[in-house]
Amino acid sequence: MTYIVNDNCIKCKYTDCVEVCPVDCFYEGENMLVIHPDECIDCGVCEPECPVEAIKPDTEPGLEKWLEINTEFAEKWPNITIKKDAPADAEKYDGMEGKFEKYFSAEPGEGD
Repeated sequence: MTYIVNDNCIKCKYTDCVEVCPVDCFYEGENMLVIHPDECIDCGVCEPECPVEAIKPDTEPGLEKWLEINTEFAEKWPNITIKKDAPADAEKYDGMEGKFEKYFSAEPGEGD
């Protein structure tokens, strides 16, 4: 098992989770984070830190696509270990349907 980040992170991109991760397995895209599944130690401390509930165990049904996305982009995006300010309009996107199709960006973020 590993934890993954799903589409509710897109355009919200809170980084509370990265501060508590003991193995620094978060990677930053332009408008979301991902978890490297081979680095995640399944401790679960990040899950309750996410205010938009975008972090889930990959054992939940229907998350196969997100495991693939996390795996792919963790190899391409820079590591992030320090909490940053969330986008000013993050609350507007919390819980919005269809965010992947509308807003996902494959571009990397800044990292640390």
